[in-house]
Amino acid sequence: MKIFFIGDIFARPGRLLLSNQLETLKRQYEWDICIANAENAAGGKGINYNVACEIFDSGVDAITMGNHTWARKEIYNFIDSCHKMVRPANYPKSVPGKGRLIIEKSGFKIGILNLIGRVYMDPPSDCPFLIADREISFLRQQCQIILVDFHAEATSEKIAMSYYLDGRVSAVVGTHTHVQTADEKIMGRGTAYITDVGMTGPSEGILGVDKKQILNKFITGLPSRFEPADGGVFLNAVLINIDENTGKATEIKRISESYKTAADNTIMATY
Repeated sequence: MKIFFIGDIFARPGRLLLSNQLETLKRQYEWDICIANAENAAGGKGINYNVACEIFDSGVDAITMGNHTWARKEIYNFIDSCHKMVRPANYPKSVPGKGRLIIEKSGFKIGILNLIGRVYMDPPSDCPFLIADREISFLRQQCQIILVDFHAEATSEKIAMSYYLDGRVSAVVGTHTHVQTADEKIMGRGTAYITDVGMTGPSEGILGVDKKQILNKFITGLPSRFEPADGGVFLNAVLINIDENTGKATEIKRISESYKTAADNTIMATY
């Protein structure tokens, strides 16, 4: 079983990249299921119904979210009925949506769990470690393969989660910081791990945003409406191979592919 997990989709440039390139990338990497974090997919913050449909239409099988889940009020209209989207499971029980889901692909059931960190993160959430125990206990009754998207700021918290869940899930992938880390590995008990998958969107800005706006904020401290950067785009992802019989990961490959524009079919760099 091959899982292709895409780092945070940022605004329209990230969505266009997927629409134009994902089919080609699937032929190249031959994955069974494609999962993407899309909490920044609409204008660089949040998601709405049309954007979610666009991402699914591009070939993504499931969407995970994060601290910007509620950034756009439109999400309240469809998150409960969307069976291919998860928000952090350690949000309060009273909020809409679900924190786990099960998708069947290639004859196998894949459990997907979304968690949010508590270090330097808003809004307040329950303990991700204890909620992981609860949710994984449920998923293990139906799935041998489980992927966890841990949307967190602190590297230490993400690494701690990888050790906590090693051997109990197939993969723990970090999201949120938009910078791909180079620490992908298979843990001692068979769990694939990377601290942050990175982002998919503008490559010439600062975390996807126009660099002039970010620099101005650092220098003056004045707030402004952020806009996605122009220019080149890139896709950050990981390809994870999992033994279907054991649920253990056998390989994790870090991927970064750059394009001159979202519609460009020429890959500038692959790692």
